[in-house]
Amino acid sequence: MTTISIRDRVTSVLVVAALLAGVAASVFGSYDSGITWRAENGRLIVYEVEPKSQAARDGVAVGMIATSYNYTDLLVLPSYQYGEAPPDSQTGEQPITGVSPAVPTVLISDDAALLTLTRQPIEMINLISPEGLERGAPDVWPVQGFYYPGSRTFFWAPFGMIGGVVILCVGVLWLRSGRASPALRELALPLSLAVASPLLLAPLAAIGTFWPVLLALLLRILTMIPLALGLTDRIERPDDRRLVLIGIVGLITGAAMAAVGQALDPDETTKLLAWAFTAAIPLVPGVIAAGPIDLKTLRGPTGRGAGGLLQSTELALAGTTPVFAMQIDTPPYPWWLILWLLAIFAAARFTVRPLARLATRATLQRDLIVAATEAERARLAADIHDDALQELTLLVRRLEASGDTEGAEIGRTVADRLRAICGDLRLPILDDLGVGPALDWLVLRIERLAGGEVRLERADDARHSPDVELAIFRVAQEALANAVKHGKPPIVVRYRSTPGGISLAVDDAGPGITDQAPADAEKAGRFGLLNMAQRAEQIGAILDVKRWPTGGTHVALEWRPR
Repeated sequence: MTTISIRDRVTSVLVVAALLAGVAASVFGSYDSGITWRAENGRLIVYEVEPKSQAARDGVAVGMIATSYNYTDLLVLPSYQYGEAPPDSQTGEQPITGVSPAVPTVLISDDAALLTLTRQPIEMINLISPEGLERGAPDVWPVQGFYYPGSRTFFWAPFGMIGGVVILCVGVLWLRSGRASPALRELALPLSLAVASPLLLAPLAAIGTFWPVLLALLLRILTMIPLALGLTDRIERPDDRRLVLIGIVGLITGAAMAAVGQALDPDETTKLLAWAFTAAIPLVPGVIAAGPIDLKTLRGPTGRGAGGLLQSTELALAGTTPVFAMQIDTPPYPWWLILWLLAIFAAARFTVRPLARLATRATLQRDLIVAATEAERARLAADIHDDALQELTLLVRRLEASGDTEGAEIGRTVADRLRAICGDLRLPILDDLGVGPALDWLVLRIERLAGGEVRLERADDARHSPDVELAIFRVAQEALANAVKHGKPPIVVRYRSTPGGISLAVDDAGPGITDQAPADAEKAGRFGLLNMAQRAEQIGAILDVKRWPTGGTHVALEWRPR
């Protein structure tokens, strides 16, 4: 089972979990301020306050009496009644004529009707403590008002969940339709889930109490992990991948701690921390996988080309999009995500699509050039082997038969050279035994020309497809030729092939490649670096050619199966 299939299975489980949580909260849940009521003698009294609930955070206490529930008055408190000011009054102050009502008066005496009223979601309540009711006076009543707009949020949450389902389905279908790069096609389900999960989990988070909010936040964190791991797989350097994985673990830990803090006390600080840590889980690997986006690489012989630039842009967008999806509970609510998606659409329409067409043409031309080159090599090797080499062999035999041993020896030398040329054009050892043995043969031949040590360090743990092995060998062949021509011994070739990929490195002790060398070689009609770059890009490998600070050229190639 491949890593991609395992990741998709885990992602599918998370999709089902998010959908079930959202549906269950929409059907069976409701916004809960944390207050349980009882009715006694026409008074609506706080019977219980759930710990860690919004009401508990607001300071609502057991025994407090409701003077109004939403927009319905329940208890009328005594207040002064005022008469008209005397005509000769200098201040216009109205005199107190009495108190009405004389004592606190209930307006709904039916306890059952009061409890029926509490079935409505709380939006606004006014409460007074028993002590305040006893000690209060008509001019001072310690009544506290509490507002709970969460009921309106919960009302709209299921509609947001429907939007999340649409994003999930459309995202998977669109990304897997081939309109995006292969990298995003493999991330279709994780990316769509990461964007849709805040909306899918909105009904659960809208319940408002500690455990539902915490569960929604933790599920949201989990839905970011498959996308983060998929983006990490796109990072070129193994060392960078390991560091990013460590960073992801740290971000997950920070997000979980911030989620607990937000569930306990959802103030602006805890919300910001939970959003920042959770959003960074896919954002960090996405930005690092994209790498530095440099338009100069479109023309550079060792650059990533138009296709690489397009993929870098898509990976950066994939890591960034969940950041806006998690802004659904912040004004202007879903418009952050909608505006971001519209911006991506506009960029795709006017920038990415032309770039994609450029990448397609460049890839087609590269593949045609490589295929034509290999076909020509095979044709020349066959012509030499079947015609010139056969005739030369017959000539050697005739010379030997006639007693011309010197001519026969010259003929054998020419035949050996022709066989070597045939081997360079198309190595049977490469097809039969793989890159490692072929490099052994190549290093032996190069060492005779280098005038010094040429050393091969190899580990053959796996064979890969013929096209990949041919490209790897041609890159090594070109790198060794450049090392002999422009560098100096010792030359070290390191080759390692495992089920997880192939790595190749060629180092020499010469002065090192200069920054102007690729452009100078292209002007002079030498396309060795370009050929290596085309070979690497054909198989999806990463080629790096640079000069060591102490001198010497380093050619490195990394290939991983997709």
